[in-house]
Amino acid sequence: MGELWVPAFSLAGVVLGGGLAALTQRVAQRSADRAAERRQLAATADTRRAEQVQAIQEFLACAQLAERAAYSRPEPWGSDEDGRMTKAKEVMTQLWTLDRGIALLCDPTLETPARVDGRALNQEAWR
Repeated sequence: MGELWVPAFSLAGVVLGGGLAALTQRVAQRSADRAAERRQLAATADTRRAEQVQAIQEFLACAQLAERAAYSRPEPWGSDEDGRMTKAKEVMTQLWTLDRGIALLCDPTLETPARVDGRALNQEAWR
């Protein structure tokens, strides 16, 4: 009878050791997966922020062009002197396109100021 206890304890030790090793490996893999997911989320957030900053910079640069076009407008417009009307139209179209980019990429709180600024420049350019 004593001869059965030694192999039984040995077998129980192997099973327990194997189970603990498998559990440890599973926990380590889940931890590594969570860390990889956090890194991926951080990388996505960084990329998104870079896109947002670029959209804002492009909008502001175009707004400056629109402002320049608005304040160089002759009184009255008349015909398309020196292509100013055509240039103003192109700049305003680009400004509205970039405004929609801000609406798509950025926080909703930025959409209203961009729209207000765009409308003011549009009114100044065409009044």
